[in-house]
Amino acid sequence: MNDQDLKFLEQYGLDRQILIEIVSTRMPFGKYQGVLICDLPEAFLIWFKGKGWPSGRLGILLENTLEIKSNGANFILKQLQQALSNQKN
Repeated sequence: MNDQDLKFLEQYGLDRQILIEIVSTRMPFGKYQGVLICDLPEAFLIWFKGKGWPSGRLGILLENTLEIKSNGANFILKQLQQALSNQKN
């Protein structure tokens, strides 16, 4: 995913930094502790939404992840994850 792709995403209200954090931040607690937020099951995110999002940045990341997944846009996260992985190599 290049800068042009990220600019396209931003046009639709997807913040570049939030996307990067979604694919690089791990769940800090609970059943899915240590799992990348982008890899959390949609059912878990739906459950969390029903319970109420945690406050702060984590809640923002979880809410955005559910929005992306529920709209069938997982490919965005996978492409970004791959792009970031390629940059490290």
